[in-house]
Amino acid sequence: MAKITIQDFHQLATERLPFAELMGLQLQSIDSEGVWMRACYSDKFLRPGGTIAGPVMMGLADAAIYALVLSRIGPVELAVTTSLNINFLRKPQPGDIVARATPLKFGKRLVIGEVALYSADKNKATSEFTNSEIVAHATATYSIPPNSN
Repeated sequence: MAKITIQDFHQLATERLPFAELMGLQLQSIDSEGVWMRACYSDKFLRPGGTIAGPVMMGLADAAIYALVLSRIGPVELAVTTSLNINFLRKPQPGDIVARATPLKFGKRLVIGEVALYSADKNKATSEFTNSEIVAHATATYSIPPNSN
């Protein structure tokens, strides 16, 4: 059972994470295996060459892991990224980017997770991306503050 709802996350993002609106971040689902999040496309995401800029994908990956952590521990706002590593695998086309964040290890103080990022086809249901080609893959470690469990 998730310890934060999609609506709770969106409220927290609106009130406390102003960059989430700039990036068009939308938490789409929380399930027993992880979360799905989307960065809704803007022309401002493009870099030379007509592809989505790396910082946009990195921000989406980080936000997806944050949502994953909060879905397991509740609204602990001070859970923070301690490391993020990303590999860009394919050139994403202009459009939404969808992220699937899943845990690798949930400890008392550290969470390690991975994120697969996909170029979005607006006609696809979120779960259909699992058979698509990944455009980027990230791993991240989050620190959980003491006394939050």
